[in-house]
Amino acid sequence: MVKKLKVILYTIMPALWLFSCADKQNAMKIKGSDTEVNLAVELAEAFYAGNEAYSLAISGGGSGLGIASLYNGQADIANSSRPLTDDELFLFKEKGIELITHVFAEDATAIVVHPDSPLDEIDTETLGKILSGETDNWKTLTGADLPVNIYGRQSNSGTHSFIRKKLDIKFSPKAKEMNGNAQIMEGIKADPSGIGYVGAGYLLSEDQQNLKVKALKIKETGAATVVSPLDHEAIKAKAYFFQRPLFQFIPVHSWEKVKPFIDFEKTPQGQDLIRKSGYYVVEE
Repeated sequence: MVKKLKVILYTIMPALWLFSCADKQNAMKIKGSDTEVNLAVELAEAFYAGNEAYSLAISGGGSGLGIASLYNGQADIANSSRPLTDDELFLFKEKGIELITHVFAEDATAIVVHPDSPLDEIDTETLGKILSGETDNWKTLTGADLPVNIYGRQSNSGTHSFIRKKLDIKFSPKAKEMNGNAQIMEGIKADPSGIGYVGAGYLLSEDQQNLKVKALKIKETGAATVVSPLDHEAIKAKAYFFQRPLFQFIPVHSWEKVKPFIDFEKTPQGQDLIRKSGYYVVEE
């Protein structure tokens, strides 16, 4: 059978299907984090090139969606940019679903503004006040009398949860809830009043170089230094405030089926793809 590659774009989430005459035993469904979806596609395409007996379906939609898909039996791997919550752990245990947790990369979340913004860095206390809505005008920070427009994610997004917990805030009810990194990038690029957050891996992706935004350097309140999410050495030293592990959750009953793909991620080729996508390899 001739190898086929079909890309389908849905309104809510992107999906990549790579398929052959594989039977169900070799059919993998990977769902979840929008932060990880571009990397997952790159890895899947490279894996499929040497393993045409397998069928892979990759889609984003948020960490919460991927985890829910595992619970409902609609996925073999849930990509997640956050750990499982206590409620999720309870539900899986109650249903008798045992999970394997695999950390396959490290990510940094970038705080981004319009490229013409005079702001280059921000401390975490000030950022928390902006994203919570306590500070709703740029005048005190940049001199421009403009309302702050926040571009964020829905509550099922792992990145949304990550930022909220790191800053210990509740997001402003006026924050725009976008479907993914691409929408946030497009919004910020067109809005001089905008501020938002995206995965640094997405920001560094070669496919996104035309989406020009400015990534702010972050200063943890009380610290002496500011750190960029694009500074590989700082991330390696775990010096950036908004960095985190990227998870893959796998039901034990799917492990044998997905193990060849997980093993591929650990190969030199897989590790190189992780680095080239702007993420950081987890050193074991």
